[in-house]
Amino acid sequence: MVSFKELGLSNTREMFKGAVKGGYAIPAYNFNNMEQIQAIITACVETGSPVILQVSSGARKYANPTLLRWMGQGAVEMMKEMAKAKGLKEIPIALHLDHGDTFELAKSCIESGFSSVMIDGSHLPYEKNVALAKQVADFAHQHDVTVEAELGVLSGIEDDVVAAHSVYTQPEQVEDFVKKTGVDSLAISIGTSHGAYKFKPAQCTKDPVTGVLVPPPLRFDILEEIEKRIPGFPIVLHGSSSVATEYVEMINKFGGKLEAAVGIPEEQLRRAAKSAVCKINIDSDGRLAMTALIRKTFAENPGEFDPRKYLGPARDALVKVYKQKNEKVLGSAGRA
Repeated sequence: MVSFKELGLSNTREMFKGAVKGGYAIPAYNFNNMEQIQAIITACVETGSPVILQVSSGARKYANPTLLRWMGQGAVEMMKEMAKAKGLKEIPIALHLDHGDTFELAKSCIESGFSSVMIDGSHLPYEKNVALAKQVADFAHQHDVTVEAELGVLSGIEDDVVAAHSVYTQPEQVEDFVKKTGVDSLAISIGTSHGAYKFKPAQCTKDPVTGVLVPPPLRFDILEEIEKRIPGFPIVLHGSSSVATEYVEMINKFGGKLEAAVGIPEEQLRRAAKSAVCKINIDSDGRLAMTALIRKTFAENPGEFDPRKYLGPARDALVKVYKQKNEKVLGSAGRA
């Protein structure tokens, strides 16, 4: 077994304490390759933001579990060298399993150096969700690893996570769930959704000036009731990409086909980050920016075949996206 402390990683406990107290949210960015992790670390060091590096079960299979462990350690070393070279502060980095669905997967990640895991039993009957979350928390806490669980169901598609309809979190369940499981944070469903197609056009209204589709507002009434029932407890929002029009239009301009892609308005995420929401997950926004710049490069330079020439601009776009999220949306800049 490899301890996350040996790799220089942090768990999320102190991160969340600071976020709850300071009225901001920690960015949780998913990654699948080297360019993504370089962009995340660059953006977070340069903005002085703590960060959670997220790996889905699908990404773990794609990248190889052993390689991921070294990528986590490499991210820490990259952060230290960059901070020293630029005279900036070092930042805490957590390596987190996103949407783990079995005890065996969570255990494997903990034993390979992850500092935080999510166990997602939200699709199970309530008592089975409780039992699975408690099993993972009991094991994880023996190794000082923090655990996130989920109540409620988000619609949409993210890797192996698929749900046709959202089920809002029931506030009356949260106290019992947290008490019985011993988890460290709770992902809730208040209207966010996985993927780039978070809402059907029929659910949205059209801005009369810009023509942009505006989704229904998040259920802050549910969030506020949950805060009353478990005051100060760390809350997590999944499916929180904003699906920037800039990158959707770029993808479509250069041969893509993204129709009616709608995300969560950033002003709503900023409001959430000022509450008990102390971790906000962002995946699709990074995918869209990366894909947009790769498509643009190939369209303008069809003879290009050097990966550095198309992945480099994509990486630069990711840095821009993540910096903007830290500074303008999550409020995490300068909180390291």
